[in-house]
Amino acid sequence: MNPDDQARLDAVYHGDHKGSLITTMGIEFVEVSAERVVARMPVEGNTQPYGLLHGGASCVLAETIGSTGAAVHAGPGRQAVGVEINATHHRAATSGHVTGVATRVHGGRTVATYEIEITDDEGRRVCTSRLTCMLRDAR
Repeated sequence: MNPDDQARLDAVYHGDHKGSLITTMGIEFVEVSAERVVARMPVEGNTQPYGLLHGGASCVLAETIGSTGAAVHAGPGRQAVGVEINATHHRAATSGHVTGVATRVHGGRTVATYEIEITDDEGRRVCTSRLTCMLRDAR
């Protein structure tokens, strides 16, 4: 990740997201901006009993990267709070990593919406999600 992306990520998470669900799920950020956030997550450790990537894990990745983009969009002194997420699971992933790309669809003063595409290591779409965040002043 380039230094500007790292600075944006540090500003959102106050320099530390250790001990959070991001760390537990093994999510690694690749690119961070208000327009687009890219991150990857291992399939191993995030599966359901059948060995397939858990649908909830896909939703965690989607909400993490979408809300990160929304927080960057909101700017200093503001925060993003997820208010609605949906996900369509297209195919199973059983190994390797999945990569999520969150692209801003709408960025206003009080609401931001991101479309998230999650793909496997072969570039096949695993999940499509949409996240809407409310933007408000930080407390």
